[in-house]
Amino acid sequence: MDTRTMKLETRCQPIELIVSDVDGVMTDGGLILNNEGIETKQFHVHDGMGIQIWRRAGYSFGLLTSRNSHIVKVRATELGVDIVRQGFESKLPALREIAAGRNLELSQICFLGDDLSDLSTMRAVGLGVAVADAVTDVREAAHYVTKLAGGRGAVRETIELILKSKHRWQDVLRRFE
Repeated sequence: MDTRTMKLETRCQPIELIVSDVDGVMTDGGLILNNEGIETKQFHVHDGMGIQIWRRAGYSFGLLTSRNSHIVKVRATELGVDIVRQGFESKLPALREIAAGRNLELSQICFLGDDLSDLSTMRAVGLGVAVADAVTDVREAAHYVTKLAGGRGAVRETIELILKSKHRWQDVLRRFE
């Protein structure tokens, strides 16, 4: 089977781990520095809830970013995300290490990205997702392009897509009834 033309639902079936870039995916890509040079980021609450839903459904979530930021550690801790890799300009080797440590094949991983540093990683995984406002080359390489922009719920959109494809969304909804 040609993996480029594989149906989206089929790609979603084996996904056990979602790994996301941070700047431009978990945030809108803006970098805010105060007068002391301290960086802040704005995260969307829907993405946070989506990550919690994904984890409660029994799956793992991780962050993999080329930058280093204390606030990423803070947000990861709030969400219970235990896979946090920062300072990796070349993300694919780091993702391979994460996969090996969790006994996963790359086909069992979804990676969300938005810029050229995410390109090789997106192409290597089972489900490569570009946020709606990703650069053109990343959108063209993606298996799925979100309707929502980075920092605006694109992570949650991806989580819902995968859980619905796995026929697990009704289980999620029952928890909120």
